[in-house]
Amino acid sequence: MMTPEQKFARWVRVSIGSFLLMFVYFIVADIWIPLTPDATVLRVVTPVSARVSGYVARVHVHNNSQVKQGDLLFELDDTPFVNKVEAARIALHQAQLSNDQLDAQLAAARANLKTAQLTARNDKVTFDRYQRLSAMQNVSQQDLDKVRTTWQTSEQAVHNIEASISELTIARGERDDSRNVTLQKYRNALEEAQLNLGWTKIRAEADGTVSNVQLSPGWYASAGSAALALVNDKTDIVADFREKSLRHTVAGTDAAVVFDALPGQVFHAHVTSSDAGILAGQEAVDGQLSQPEESNRWVRDAQRMRIHVALDQPLPKTLPTGARATVQLYNSEGPFASFFSGLQIHLVSLLHYVY
Repeated sequence: MMTPEQKFARWVRVSIGSFLLMFVYFIVADIWIPLTPDATVLRVVTPVSARVSGYVARVHVHNNSQVKQGDLLFELDDTPFVNKVEAARIALHQAQLSNDQLDAQLAAARANLKTAQLTARNDKVTFDRYQRLSAMQNVSQQDLDKVRTTWQTSEQAVHNIEASISELTIARGERDDSRNVTLQKYRNALEEAQLNLGWTKIRAEADGTVSNVQLSPGWYASAGSAALALVNDKTDIVADFREKSLRHTVAGTDAAVVFDALPGQVFHAHVTSSDAGILAGQEAVDGQLSQPEESNRWVRDAQRMRIHVALDQPLPKTLPTGARATVQLYNSEGPFASFFSGLQIHLVSLLHYVY
C-alpha cells in the first residue's frame, strides 16, 4: 500500500515523463511531419476591364455567374467603332486608287520621256550638222546659236521628265502591294480599327466565377478601369511554415490538407514549389540607410516561409478564395510518419467540427 507521498511522487514522475515524451514528439514531428494551420486557399482574381472606352450596350452576366474561357461578359456600343472601320477601309481604298493613278502618271511620263529623248537626239544631230556647216562658214553664228539652244532645251526637257519619273516612283513605292509602305500604313489603320471593334465584346479569359459586377447598360466603361472581377476556378493552396520545418521539404513532397469548411475530411496533396523569399527579406531601394531589426528577446520568433501545395484530387465543392486550411507535410516515409502523421491530421480534421 503506497502512502500519499508515494502516490504524489509517482504522479509527478508520470507527469514529467509525459511532458518529456510530448516535448520530444513535438520536436521530432516538427521536423519530419510538420503541420501548420496558417494555410489559405487562393484563387487568381482578375479585374476585368474593357480595352477600349465606350458605353455599355449589353451585360450578359451577373454576380456569381459561372463562365468558361471565351464566354461573352458584356458588350460596348460598337457604332463608333464600326464607323472607324468603315473610314479606315475607305482610306485604304483611296490609297489603292492613288497608287493606280500614280501608275497611270508613270506610264504617261515614260512615254513622254521616250518622245523627249527622240527629240533631243534629233536636235543633237541638227546641232552637229550646223557645227560642221559653221566651220565652213555656210551658216551664220545666229543660226548656230539658235540650234544649240533648241538642243539644250530638249536635253533639259529629258532631265525634267526623268526627275518627274523618279518623284512619281518614290510616291508610288513598292510595286508589290504587300510591301508598299503607304498601303501598309492604311492596312495597319484598318487592322487597328477592326481590333478595337472586336474589343467592344469583352470575354472571359479563363474559367471562373463572376463577382462584384459594377456595370449596367448605359454605363460608361473607361479603358483599363475594372468593371467586374473574375475569380479563377484553379486553386492554389499556400501554407506558411517555420524555416526549420522545411529543411527536408522539396517539390513533390507528399502532404495532407484539411479545410475549415470541410471538417472531418483529409485530402491528399503534394508540394509544388516554395517562394524565393518574403517581404521582410526585401530591402527598399530608397536611398536611406538600412534599419536593423531590434529585439530584446533572448529567443526570437521563428521566421515563416511560404510553400505552395496542390491537391491530388478535386474538391467535392468549390471553396471561395481566402478559405482557411491546415497543411501537414510528410518529410519522412518511415513507420513513425505513416502512423503519427495520420493520427495527427485526422485529429485536426475532427477538431474543425468544434472550432
